[in-house]
Amino acid sequence: MRKLLLGLAAVLTGFAALAAAEGEPAGEFDYYVLALSWSPNWCAQEGDAKGADQCDARHDHGWTLHGLWPQYHRGWPSYCRTAEAPPSRAMSREMADIMGSAGLAWHQWKKHGTCSGLSARDYYGAMRAAYAAVTRPAVFRKLDKPVSLPASVVEEAFLKENPSLSRDSLTITCRDGAIQEARICLSKTLSPVPCGRDAIKDCTLKDARFAPVR
Repeated sequence: MRKLLLGLAAVLTGFAALAAAEGEPAGEFDYYVLALSWSPNWCAQEGDAKGADQCDARHDHGWTLHGLWPQYHRGWPSYCRTAEAPPSRAMSREMADIMGSAGLAWHQWKKHGTCSGLSARDYYGAMRAAYAAVTRPAVFRKLDKPVSLPASVVEEAFLKENPSLSRDSLTITCRDGAIQEARICLSKTLSPVPCGRDAIKDCTLKDARFAPVR
């Protein structure tokens, strides 16, 4: 039994290492995942309790940029070794208009941007360019009350508004019964590419909660 448990522990440790590798060399990855978060749902689940400024109605946030994440075909790097200087506070503040907060921008650089092989300024620029290249379906901004809908409806809306995307380059995720994110897989030049198997996490809910823009 002891040998069996040790063997199982070794296998699980190997899977964990495969999923997320920390301290890898910068710039060694296969593609990006662009993550767009539906801000009203994040606020209802987490942001309001934290008193996040992002959730104040004056911002009118819908799909905000969560991050641009370097990925391997299996697994992903994080907190990579890089000689690039971190972004200044001013640079991070400038990202708040599409990310909701300077703190999130800084965290994304530290965890993911260091793996891109780019300077902080160029990584922030790549995030902004990737975000701008995706048409966020306007229909969701027209909701005036919370609704429940199939996650597939969100996917279809993104596909309709972005003809360059395909089902294998887009996935919709859920968290605690609510729509969480639209994630789009992109090449290093920010063109749509098929997602790796571990990046496709399609939500199958038929009644996912969706809160309106505040």
